Amino acid sequence: MQYNQFAGVYTLLLTPFNEDLSIDYKTYEEYVAWQASFRPQHLFAVCGSSEMTALTREERIKCASLAVKNSGGVPVFATANLEASHSDEVEEIKALEQQGVSGLVFVTKGLCDRPDEQFEYLSSLAENTSLPVMLYEFPGMRPHLMDASVYGRLVGTGRFVGIKDTTCLLDKIKEKIAVQGDSNVLQANIPFLFDSWKEGARGVVATPTACGADLFVRMWSEWVSGNEEAAEKTYWQIINLDNAIDSGFNVSAKYLCKLRGINFRPINRGGLTISPARMRSLKAYYDWAHYEGIL
Repeated sequence: MQYNQFAGVYTLLLTPFNEDLSIDYKTYEEYVAWQASFRPQHLFAVCGSSEMTALTREERIKCASLAVKNSGGVPVFATANLEASHSDEVEEIKALEQQGVSGLVFVTKGLCDRPDEQFEYLSSLAENTSLPVMLYEFPGMRPHLMDASVYGRLVGTGRFVGIKDTTCLLDKIKEKIAVQGDSNVLQANIPFLFDSWKEGARGVVATPTACGADLFVRMWSEWVSGNEEAAEKTYWQIINLDNAIDSGFNVSAKYLCKLRGINFRPINRGGLTISPARMRSLKAYYDWAHYEGIL
């Protein structure tokens, strides 16, 4: 199967914080370069895993700018429509364009129970940029799950190159795949990741990429080369990673990044912490995965 330039692995970028909860930009730059070193198809700055709704607009724009600067040429996408007013959204779109991002991400903005309004909102917002736009069913703004018919209509405008699907239901994933056309249904749910690719999904944008991008790049490479057996075995390893970090995400992912050599503090602005027992569990997982050559 042939894939277009917007298919593949979108690696999520966490936001490292200092003890006073200011952003640790030095660690962020090192982390972006580390993520980019695995050569995913894209980096996704300013996302849910980045705690994007807890960042100011200035912080979001700076993170996107530093992601581009340290990406090693890997294209960077960033969320652009978190502001409350249309004019502020347009300002952020223009500001992100000026940072050199390769594409924008629009969240579904809690409009999924108003399909016609949602279609008009997203299609009109896309008129303010010439960059490719990815859609994101962001769980932080509910109702967030877009009906496949709306997705199909948006794809038909020619302005949207894909969607981060967070339905976590294979039947709903297949409904979007049926109308994706030349766009890309990208899977956020790890249990159905391999199944969704077999059904025609064209990539992944999932939380474990924030600390295990190399596994996803490996699985995608095996998949596109036609080695389905190898891809499934790597998928098994990804399931273990997902289970390891699921409790306490995203501080659990930050702690795993620390074990992998990036100076993350396991804290976030939401007040989430990680217990000594969870740290010990993650350390045991990492020691096993490192010993086995998985991470």
